[in-house]
Amino acid sequence: MPTVEDATPQRWDDLLAVFGNRGDPAHCWCQWFRQQRPGYAARSSEQRRADLQSQVAGPLPPGVLAYDDAGTPSGWCAVAPRADYPRLVSYPAAAVTTDEDGLWAVTCFVVRVGSRRQGFAEVLLEGAVDLARRHGARTVEAYPLDTTVRTASAAELFHGPLSVFLRLGFTEVGSRTSKARPVVRLAL
Repeated sequence: MPTVEDATPQRWDDLLAVFGNRGDPAHCWCQWFRQQRPGYAARSSEQRRADLQSQVAGPLPPGVLAYDDAGTPSGWCAVAPRADYPRLVSYPAAAVTTDEDGLWAVTCFVVRVGSRRQGFAEVLLEGAVDLARRHGARTVEAYPLDTTVRTASAAELFHGPLSVFLRLGFTEVGSRTSKARPVVRLAL
C-alpha cells in the first residue's frame, strides 16, 4: 500500500529522487507559481532547487511525497496557502476565484517514470488535502486538466487530471477560462 509523508528536511534526498535530473521537474523545482514571471526567469535551475530546499526546511512543509509498497519515493504534490503562490494572481485558470482566508492551492504533481498510471496522483492528493487540513486550511483549490476535453502528455498533467479531483469530492467552481482547465475546490 502506498504511503504519503510531508516533505521535510529529512526527506530531501527522496524529493531529489522524485524530481530526478532531467525534464520539467528538475528545471522548475515547483517554483513556477511561487515567483512572478520575471523572478522565475531570472533564476537558474540550481537556484530554484535551492529555493525548494529552503521551503522544505521551513516551518510549513511545501508538499507531500508518496512512496510505493517497497518504500521507493515515487511522487510529489505541492500544496500551500494560495497567498504563497503569487503567480496565481495572473494565472488565467485561477482568475475565476480570489484568495480568501484559509484557502490553500494544489499546484503541481510529479510522478516518477515507472510509477505513473498506478494511482499515485490520488494518493498524493489525499495527502496534500490532509497536510492542508492539519495546518488550518478551510478550502483547497486546484487547476486540473480535463482530459475528456483534451488529451495531454505526461508533462502537461503537472496540475493533475480533473477525474482524480472529482473522485475525491472536489467540485468545479466559476467559469472555465479555457475548455480544458477548470478550477475545483474542496471545503474542509
